[in-house]
This record gives sequence, structure tokens and C-alpha cells, in this order.
Amino acid sequence: MERNFKMLAKTLYGFEPLLAKELRNLGASSVREGVRNVTFEGDTGFMYKANVSLRTALKVLKPIKSFKVFNEKQLYRHIYEIDWTEYFDANNTFAFDTTMNSEVFNNSLFVSQRAKDAVVDKFRAVERKRPSVNTSNPDVRINIHLFNNDCTVSLDSSGSSLHQRGYRIATNIAPINEVLAAGLLLQSGWDGRSDFLDPMCGSGTFLVEAAMIACNIPANINRQTYAFQQWKGFDSELFEKIVNSRLNQTRDFHHKIIGFDKAPSAVRKAQENIDNANLSDYITIERKDFFRTEKPVDTMLHMVFNPPYGERLNIDAEEFYAKIGDTLKNGYPGTNAWMITSNLRALKNVGLRPSRKIKTFNGKLESRLVLYEMYEGSKKNKFKSV
Repeated sequence: MERNFKMLAKTLYGFEPLLAKELRNLGASSVREGVRNVTFEGDTGFMYKANVSLRTALKVLKPIKSFKVFNEKQLYRHIYEIDWTEYFDANNTFAFDTTMNSEVFNNSLFVSQRAKDAVVDKFRAVERKRPSVNTSNPDVRINIHLFNNDCTVSLDSSGSSLHQRGYRIATNIAPINEVLAAGLLLQSGWDGRSDFLDPMCGSGTFLVEAAMIACNIPANINRQTYAFQQWKGFDSELFEKIVNSRLNQTRDFHHKIIGFDKAPSAVRKAQENIDNANLSDYITIERKDFFRTEKPVDTMLHMVFNPPYGERLNIDAEEFYAKIGDTLKNGYPGTNAWMITSNLRALKNVGLRPSRKIKTFNGKLESRLVLYEMYEGSKKNKFKSV
């Protein structure tokens, strides 16, 4: 039996507990939360499974060497000493990504350049030929993490970020990141046991991620490639077996997932993405202005949406957010309404007191994920104006 090895999964701010839970549920061992990352152990098959399955991971890295570094020469020497031919061939392309917080180096591009030189020189010495660099779409992506004098070199098993699921072919002005969408849904407690609505669905990311969670569909099942497929020793039969095993664990979904948007272009794009994700049996898109709607189901409704913040779309944010509150109060009893926004001033105009408020980031924008619990009947008086 193959021995387990250490891995590191990168994630977004605040999603560390979600990712740790996902990893434990998949069967990882030695799971430990870090800052925007979670470390864990597993074998090669688990590495494949993690890439296919994880909803809140951006990357899955496999560390191959850690060392202290105090100058440029030491960096070059340590990188050179790695037997790179164990991992890829000279006919593969490669690239380095460097993240750093170091007093020794102040330029990540310089670190990547010196590391590249070391790899090229090593191949020339061993095989008398060198691999080429491709910074946009390399066969093999290598990660360097520098913190003070501690350096870790890892193979990036994912390649392009895992938020690139493979289903989203059409986007709007301000699309939400797929990993962010999945994490927000999980933070909201979405588990597929009720009806779901995104009343401002845009290109449909919340809808697709909600359906995949509800049906336990692997997050990256629509993705075409992973970096580990270019590594020496890639086991295509094992990978196919793992993908089929994950697909066999999908479950039925007996509720409704509905999306509204008033823009015809958004409705078209959302439908394209839903079709591309093979989820049209579970999701219904309607062209509607949320402010002129009422709750579309009689049962408990779980709502998650990403309204305009006033950053990229030209709106009167305070008036817009007041309309959100009025619509929820007048038309959506029996609804748990979650929304994310970075416009904290406009948020006050909703006129409802949130029962939960979670700090998060949408890209570089500090945001809040807030919950408004819209009760049936007399419980409405629990809500007071802020």
C-alpha cells in the first residue's frame, strides 16, 4: 500500500473550517487549519479525489522540499539539488508561482527566475536538454512559499485554480468566484433539504453550486484537465476509478432550485452555464425583476444572492437596498434570506436586523454575508428597523 504524504490545500479567507470539514469527510488524515490553507495527509489516490471533489479549495499542493534560505545562492542550490526528472520530462513546459513574506527577498519574480534557472541547469546537467517555460499554461506548475527564512517547494497538483470548474462559459459584469459561491452556500447551511432561490442570479453560479451540493456532485467533475495528469507516474486507471466512485455517490434531489434575473442577457448566460453543467433538470431560470415578485413556493425557502454593490454597476445603492428589504418583508415569509455585499453603508437601508453577519471577501472587497430570517405570521414583528 502506498504511503501517505503531506499536502496543502489553499482556500479563501474564513473558509478554512469548511475546507477542513470537507477533507475529513473525504477521508483525509492529520487535518490542520492554517491561514487561507489546510494541511492534510493522504496517498496519490486521495490527491486525485481532493482535486475532483473539494468545493472550497483553490489549489492542492504537494510539498517536495523544505529548507532554510538566507541568500540567492542558497535558494539556487536547494532548488538545483531536487531531482526534477523524478517529476517531469524535458519535453514538458513548467512555471513557478512564488508567494512570499521575507526580508531576504523582496521580488517574487526574481525568486521565480532564479528557481527557473536552477531547474533548467539541472536538466541540462542530467539529460543534456532543457524544458521550456510557459507562464500562461504550463504542463507542470511549481509553487514556492517563502516566509522569513523558511522556504517550501511544492508541486501544484491542480494547475489552474480549482474555481475554474469547467461549466461557466458565459459571465456577466461582476461574476462571483465559484469557490466563493460554494463556500458562502455552505456557510449559509445549504444542504439541499429545501427549495432554493437566487433572485438576482446573474450568470447562475450560485444556482449551479447549490445544485451540485444538493446532489452531492463532485465540484470539479466538468473540469477537463489537472496538472497531476502531466506528472510522471500518473495513474489514469486509478483516476478514472476515483471519478466513477465519486459519481456513484451522488444523491436524488426532490426540491426546486430557481433563479430570477431581470436582464435577458443574464438569463441566457445562466441557462448556458446550467446546460453546460448538465443540471437543467434541477434548475429553473425565469426572467423576473425581484422587486416585483413574491415567494415562488409554499414551503420553507433558502435564498442566497449577490446584489450589486455599486462598485461596477451604476445604481442608487441606498434605494436599491431599501427595495430589497421591502420585497423580503412583503413577499417572502418563511424564507432564510442570505446575501453578500461589500456596501456596508447601503446594507443599513435594508431596514431589517440580520440574525447573522459573517465577514468575508469578494476578491479584494471586504464584505459581509448576512442572514435575514423572514418568519411566517406573527413572528414578523421580531424584525425591527435599524
